[in-house]
Amino acid sequence: MNRKTIYIAGQMAGLPDLNFPTFYAAEKRLEAAGWKPVNPARFNHVFGVEPKGRLLDAVCESERAAIPHLDAIYLLKGWEKSKGAKRELLVALQHDLEVIVEGSEP
Repeated sequence: MNRKTIYIAGQMAGLPDLNFPTFYAAEKRLEAAGWKPVNPARFNHVFGVEPKGRLLDAVCESERAAIPHLDAIYLLKGWEKSKGAKRELLVALQHDLEVIVEGSEP
């Protein structure tokens, strides 16, 4: 079975632990629902960004570059407070990705 890929978007900056726990929880829920999630918190960890640190602009840009190659975007609650999530949604919409808002899943 070929699982669809989904990008998790939401606010990180300004939240405790850069909101990484919320991203990891969403990743688990999406995996359980049959998706193959792309978790930006995981990418930031790979590049050495700790939850108490600062996000790397280069990492954020490379994540946005991957969005057009995915199937969907998943917007965490509060996504509208994030400039990055708004840009990610715009990219997703420009490439006709499915948009799923947290809490609206069946």
